[in-house]
Amino acid sequence: MHKALENLLKEKDFEKISVQEIADAATLNRVTFYDHYADKFALLESVVESRFNELLARRNVQFDGTCASALTGIILAVCDYLAGTPGIGNDRQRLMEPHLENAVIAEVRRVVLEGLKQHPGSQPVPVEMTATALSWAIYGAAKEWVRTPNRRPSDEIVNQLVLLVSPMLGH
Repeated sequence: MHKALENLLKEKDFEKISVQEIADAATLNRVTFYDHYADKFALLESVVESRFNELLARRNVQFDGTCASALTGIILAVCDYLAGTPGIGNDRQRLMEPHLENAVIAEVRRVVLEGLKQHPGSQPVPVEMTATALSWAIYGAAKEWVRTPNRRPSDEIVNQLVLLVSPMLGH
């Protein structure tokens, strides 16, 4: 079903895609669709989570709470993910965007939280709060970058973003 939705998104806006179209494209019936997902939004979040984790794996990102290069990898993955999402830089996929945002932020938070739990440091702020703030900051900065006309490549701005968000780690 992931591939079916991804292919449909290349052709039309998310808000115009029905569960029946997804099921047909996946050569499944609607009952099978609903056995796996509550609705098309749940499928979208699953697709986003899966694609984003593939990007992290390709970059071999293993954040341990201290590694600046892993933070760089996370930021580049978010930038690359957003830049590669059709319609995200404009208003074409308005209905899809909050679900995409939630899924990416949740995955960044999960990766960061796992790392911070390994090396919590001596910050007075709970690691859960730090992971949440960092994930929102990374996503927000990447979203602003992707919406910037004539933007510079992500590998040229990533160091600036690392400088921006790394103080949250308290290192």
